[in-house]
Amino acid sequence: MNDSEFHRLADGLWSTIEERLDDWDGDSDIDCEINGGVLTLSFENRSKIIINRQEPLHQVWLATKSGGYHFNLKDDKWICDRSGAEFWQLLEEACTQQAGEPVSFN
Repeated sequence: MNDSEFHRLADGLWSTIEERLDDWDGDSDIDCEINGGVLTLSFENRSKIIINRQEPLHQVWLATKSGGYHFNLKDDKWICDRSGAEFWQLLEEACTQQAGEPVSFN
């Protein structure tokens, strides 16, 4: 993967997160802000989830209250390089924990 393809894929991931949060009808308010290559999700309890791109490594990084994760693209899915878990699974778990109610990105 070259840099421009990585940016295209990361931009698509950011857009999908934004769209799915716009469609989410939970009781909690989750704000989504994109600044450069960093996407920040802010929760009512003032906690945050930070998602950013690591261009030199062609990775997406996810920072949550419960820990940090690094993802590589494998078979068109972002997969954690330590646990093998998929990005969407870990993001849902972290958002659910930090929002205090189930959050789904399906």
